[in-house]
Amino acid sequence: METFMVKKMKFKPSLPLRVIGRSLYVALTMFLGMTFPFFGALLGFFGGFAFAPTTYFLPCIIWLIIFKPKRFSFSWFMNWFCIIFGVLLMVLSPIGALRDIIVQAKTYKFYS
Repeated sequence: METFMVKKMKFKPSLPLRVIGRSLYVALTMFLGMTFPFFGALLGFFGGFAFAPTTYFLPCIIWLIIFKPKRFSFSWFMNWFCIIFGVLLMVLSPIGALRDIIVQAKTYKFYS
């Protein structure tokens, strides 16, 4: 945002610009978090699909393909453990978040 303001809108880079720009960003993010119902549950829902694969099992699968460790070695077991854990996390996290959305929807009031 600051880069856009400096390069495209021709503002001079300065501390007040940085403070105002970042404060506006935080205020906008806070407003979106308050406005969107079930923001935390939505983060869990979409985060389960994005966080688990990129953190747990895709790196392990790629490592197993590239390095081809000896079958049933310690590193082979640890990678398979992370793969299984990541898949379980990817499946269970959105289910839990969806349950949370359903439970919260019964008593939801806008800006409460």
